[in-house]
Amino acid sequence: MHRLIPGFALLLAACASTLPPTAGSGAPAVRIGGTGGPMDAALVEQVTMSALARDYVGLILEIGEHEPGYVDAYYGPPEWQAEAKAYKRPLPDLLSLAGKMVADLEAVQPTDLAVVQRRAYLIAHTKAAAARIRMLSGEKLSFADEAEALFGIRPELRPLTSYDPILARIDALVPGQGSLTDRITAFKAQYQIPKDRLQVVMDAAIAECRRRTVEHIALPANERFTLSFVGDKPWSGYNYYLGDAASRIEINADFPIYTERAIDLGCHEGYPGHHVYNALLERTFVRDKGWVEMSVYPLFSPISFVAEGSANYGVDLAFPGDEATVFERDVLFPLAGLDPSTVEAKAELMALTRQLARAEYTIADDYLAGRAGRDETIARLVKYTLTDPAKAAQRLRFIDTYRSYIINYGLGRDVVQAWVERQGPDHWQGMETLLSSQILPVDLIPAA
Repeated sequence: MHRLIPGFALLLAACASTLPPTAGSGAPAVRIGGTGGPMDAALVEQVTMSALARDYVGLILEIGEHEPGYVDAYYGPPEWQAEAKAYKRPLPDLLSLAGKMVADLEAVQPTDLAVVQRRAYLIAHTKAAAARIRMLSGEKLSFADEAEALFGIRPELRPLTSYDPILARIDALVPGQGSLTDRITAFKAQYQIPKDRLQVVMDAAIAECRRRTVEHIALPANERFTLSFVGDKPWSGYNYYLGDAASRIEINADFPIYTERAIDLGCHEGYPGHHVYNALLERTFVRDKGWVEMSVYPLFSPISFVAEGSANYGVDLAFPGDEATVFERDVLFPLAGLDPSTVEAKAELMALTRQLARAEYTIADDYLAGRAGRDETIARLVKYTLTDPAKAAQRLRFIDTYRSYIINYGLGRDVVQAWVERQGPDHWQGMETLLSSQILPVDLIPAA
């Protein structure tokens, strides 16, 4: 059943009395307030959308009771979460509810542009929730179909041979004996941060990411985070947004962390990445507007495409051109006790390696469809991501866990970057607009 947001139920009932009568009923529209005028249509929209948004939060929280990790963040009223635990309706009931919610949302015809976007956001995310329910119920989707159903965008799956010219260029950059992956691993070992210096290097990288971000984006005065190092995870870093402008950032220290990765993680998980995105969404929508749907973050949904894409693009935004290389050489290398003499060659290698990012989609597609086994998939990851077998096995663990979620990184970054840079010369302004909005992946693609 639909449940109304507390405090809105009585107002919604009143508003319902002002809605147009059923066609052919002959009943006059009810007027309220003693002025003889109908209730403002914008207020009707607001109350209706607020009730539907409350239903959406409940749906997401109930799905989270079936799939641990599905709710990536929630900072709404704790009693709503308790209610979801108490309900925990069967998946077929939730699927039926999602369908009813989509129909109800589609029946709303808002006039205010902000409410139009809000409606589109709720429809897209409710449809993604329905797709996730179907997957949890056993439905199998192809890699591209799944990505489109969950994240609202369809990835291109290029043949792996199309990436071979990039491997050839990397091969020429790092000559020597042994396989290309072995040579890359040995080359990058020069830039591994010693574990006893991880904290100081990461602190410096995050501080610089933050310094560059706050020069352009005004953050909540109380924003803050904690940082810790963990292990035995399928990911390299994770931001757990806690609400009230606070995050818990965890870095997986099981595998080597290189100096450029410290910058990547600092920007991606922190500034202007996930921490900033969530803080701006909370301030803009939950606190300033009371739009409760933004108090919950379903991991497998269109918001993740924008989140991961903007977090990856945030690295380039904060450190344009060769500024990351200069910061590594002048700040991070001394802190890590490393020799900076070949930092430019490393930057060239990283730029080429980035062009291999989407090869992983084709590899994952074959693996998840059963066309390639585990050992063959690890070998492909070793070749096309240029990582050693242990790291490739960890990446396969990520694919096992998150499946088509991987499109949100490389494809997400490229789509977000193109959108931001189309907005005008002030890319930070474009980024802030994106991070403070309910813009969907489909909105980022230019019209044909």
